[in-house]
Amino acid sequence: MPNVTSAFESVEERDSIQVAALDIGSNSFHLVVARIVADSVQILHRLKPKVRLAEGLDKDGYLSEEAMLRGLNTLKLIAESLQGFEPKYVKVVATHALRKATNANDFIKAAKKVFPFPIEIISGVEEARLIYQGVAHTNHQEAKRLVIDIGGGSTEFIIGEGFETQILRSIQMGCVSYTSQYFKQGELKRKAFEKAITAAQQSLELIDKKYKQIGWKACIGTSGTIKTIIELASQLDDTNRDNHVCLSDLYTLMELCCAAKNSKDLALKGLAEERKPVIAAGLAILIGIFKSLDITEMELSSAALREGVLYEMEDNLQHVDIRERSAQSLATRYDVDVAHAKRVLTTAMDLYEQVKKSWEIDENELKNILAWSALLHEVGLQINTRGIQRHSSYILQNIELPGFSQEQQTLLALLTRFHRKKIKLTEIPEFTTLQQSQVHKLIEILRLSILLNIKRQDDILPKILLKADGKSLYIQFPGDWLKRKPVFSADLEMEKIYSQELGINLEYK
Repeated sequence: MPNVTSAFESVEERDSIQVAALDIGSNSFHLVVARIVADSVQILHRLKPKVRLAEGLDKDGYLSEEAMLRGLNTLKLIAESLQGFEPKYVKVVATHALRKATNANDFIKAAKKVFPFPIEIISGVEEARLIYQGVAHTNHQEAKRLVIDIGGGSTEFIIGEGFETQILRSIQMGCVSYTSQYFKQGELKRKAFEKAITAAQQSLELIDKKYKQIGWKACIGTSGTIKTIIELASQLDDTNRDNHVCLSDLYTLMELCCAAKNSKDLALKGLAEERKPVIAAGLAILIGIFKSLDITEMELSSAALREGVLYEMEDNLQHVDIRERSAQSLATRYDVDVAHAKRVLTTAMDLYEQVKKSWEIDENELKNILAWSALLHEVGLQINTRGIQRHSSYILQNIELPGFSQEQQTLLALLTRFHRKKIKLTEIPEFTTLQQSQVHKLIEILRLSILLNIKRQDDILPKILLKADGKSLYIQFPGDWLKRKPVFSADLEMEKIYSQELGINLEYK
């Protein structure tokens, strides 16, 4: 009889970490817990409660108390599954419903009381990029592919090859929003299907020509709605291949829906009760997509947004630092003075390292955003030297920046907005994942880094000592260096006045 207690004593255990990704979607919240070992992701646990957050959005974008309560109760449940996880190993992204909610900050503030992990609201383009990364890491395919994901409030379209995306779009149409518009009270009428299909095609007029012009070899669908439709289609007859669907299959499913007359009476094998209310809307959207983009066949990918988030959480699994590519693209497009940007970056990182602990800003994400702001603070120079800080901020706030969440992009734009001149506290928004004092400190570090490099020359600065004590900041220059630099002294004296607006007492010698 084998000695079970010592059976694995000679097995060498490799280093591994457990990570978790949560997608706060318009229809459902989807949690994936995984183990990363030997550069691979092993899924350990999934949780996908239906919340239908988007049902609570009114025409003005206000998220109802009832919808918020459903979401908060779900987060409480998910928090139990994440007990013991450090925040750095958990990534939470929110999509269409919270993107559109005018009171999204109220939800996130309330969530902090029951859910100990930061929530990032990501843009539609960023959602599309992460969806594609999930597919690219789990579906080997050499040819160019079109990836489509139908969510509760939006549908994402991506064309890419390998790990690289060529075009990304997010269209505001989803199974929850279309259900409330065209299939009220669960009624499944042919006329309603026709209206919903036409509406989907009208939305696709924004992209269909461009996408067909670029072209693709394979079409891949992801996430719950498409997964359910393809699974239902595979049972229609013996000729259907698993994990594939064509337009005739979609029309057959539409006829079955119309025959049932109401979603609650749908008797399709494999159709979960919770999916019944929204399946008709998802089906109508998919038919519209097939027709507008001339799709002949679609195959299923089991991976999507959550997996894309997971793969980006581990450096060894990242194909490329997408934020670096975004920054490089901006620097090229707006002819940034790279040498000067690097000077400012070097100074900013030096000052940050000296005060990060005493000022309680010792977080990688804060450091990263400060670094990107140092590199990109002059993107607005191409527009006009006068008011450069406003031009830079506008560009960074409104341009597509793959790799950055909405709040990260807002912080990046804010830091550049006040990198010089007067500071207006009324223009500093409230952040959900940051303390205002942290934001103020990052602004001051960037301002000092730019001021100290105002001569735009290499090797001009001596070693600078920076100390922080509460709301006070002390800069010390060696010897009589500052006395020999009257312009620097004058600039610092003016900055001493400006910094008071941030509640910072600046001293120097």
